[in-house]
Amino acid sequence: MTSKTFEVPNIHCMGCVQAIKNELRELDGVATVNGDARRQTIEVEFEAPASWEAIVAALTEIEYPPAAN
Repeated sequence: MTSKTFEVPNIHCMGCVQAIKNELRELDGVATVNGDARRQTIEVEFEAPASWEAIVAALTEIEYPPAAN
């Protein structure tokens, strides 16, 4: 299982966090999604068939792309 915490600058409220949770939970292999609206961070745990690339693509599609690191 891979765990990744990352910043999403477009998060402004818990509604944003909920939208991200809803989207990522639809991906096969995503186990958990947690978010902090105040810090603008998301933590996701996933395994195959999910991948970081698929997560980034899903978030970009709903206009919540991760910050470039």
